[in-house]
Amino acid sequence: MPDDKAISEAEMEARLHGICFKTGPPRRIGVELEWLLYDPHIPARPIEAARLEAAVTALRGLPLRSAITFEPGGQVELSSLPADSLTECVESAAADLVLVRSLLAGLGLGLAGHGHDPWRPPRRFLTTPRYECMETYFDRRGPAGRSMMCSTASVQVCVDAGHEEPGPLGMARRWRLAHLLGAVLTAAFANSPLRQGRPTGYRSTRQAVWTAMEPGRTHAPPDGGDPRTAWAHYVLDAPVMAIRDEKGPWAVPSGVTFRQWARTGLPRPPTLDDLDFHASTLFPPVRPRGHLELRMIDAQSGEDGWIVPLAVTVALFDDPQAAETVYRVVKPLAETAGARPAPGNRLWRAAARHGLADPELRAAAVSCFATALDALPRIGASPAITAAVAAFTDRYVARGRCPADDLLAPLTGKEGRP
Repeated sequence: MPDDKAISEAEMEARLHGICFKTGPPRRIGVELEWLLYDPHIPARPIEAARLEAAVTALRGLPLRSAITFEPGGQVELSSLPADSLTECVESAAADLVLVRSLLAGLGLGLAGHGHDPWRPPRRFLTTPRYECMETYFDRRGPAGRSMMCSTASVQVCVDAGHEEPGPLGMARRWRLAHLLGAVLTAAFANSPLRQGRPTGYRSTRQAVWTAMEPGRTHAPPDGGDPRTAWAHYVLDAPVMAIRDEKGPWAVPSGVTFRQWARTGLPRPPTLDDLDFHASTLFPPVRPRGHLELRMIDAQSGEDGWIVPLAVTVALFDDPQAAETVYRVVKPLAETAGARPAPGNRLWRAAARHGLADPELRAAAVSCFATALDALPRIGASPAITAAVAAFTDRYVARGRCPADDLLAPLTGKEGRP
């Protein structure tokens, strides 16, 4: 490994504090857009490996401003550069998507915005050691891990962690707001009710998959106290997925936490690089990576459906007035959610199953979207962005619906309500 120096637990905690929470006044935003790759003429047919490889090679040659990567099932991910404003972020990512869609169209392929593949069973395309180990590890607990790896896609919104002082833009407040607001965002943008053409019983099958996975790896840290300390303990007490080895196969331990590995030093002492890799294998709904990465939003349909969750989230986090207002709206939800951390508590489960058909989540969403619409002009959002949020609010939020209901409507005849 590049850094082969063993480290103490104190050094590990300091490392996690330093790289995961970079504090300061919120200034930058970003978005990570995942898409399912499919053949528009035969959506249910898996894409042949050679055809997928050719598409990946061509996409990597595009002159994009965003970073382009690929998930294990061949999903395409665009990660924008940090932007100084919402409008700048939208315009940059949208320009890259035009190039990506144009290239794929020439290859007879397209991008589908669904939180979970509605047509095809999971099939892993990438064969790197990381994903070999990940599949082995998750298969021990059942099929949810493989579905997560190969069949899910999301809109991940990235906002600054916030400054040290208390208040609406402070780190502790923003961390807690992300977990409380997350259930509302899950419900409002739920867009994955189908698996292999059939309803699953969830508006967000993607979120149901994450909930079914290993809690120590996909659930949030316990609430309360300093987020940096809670995160450091969470990382060190999470099970190790893989111990990398440049000279042979990677080991896949069972039930060994990173802290235990560090204390025993077997089969070798962990390094800073091992700690960074380990943190990258943890998938809670809010992941600190210097900034806060909100991971609970399903991928959205249409060419620009992703703009609305990005705009709403940024408005509610980065406008001080909106952040204070929405915190008061969602804070009471913690009293009804139960003691379990997200996404395993009652509120998050209701969001995944019912979307905005849940009365409590619908009422919160109505307030949150109205607050976001008021804030968007204050943070310099373009008229087109504000109009997109207003249209989504009228079509879905005001009516207690979410995008999943559109997909269910042809099967139920009741706007998606079975």
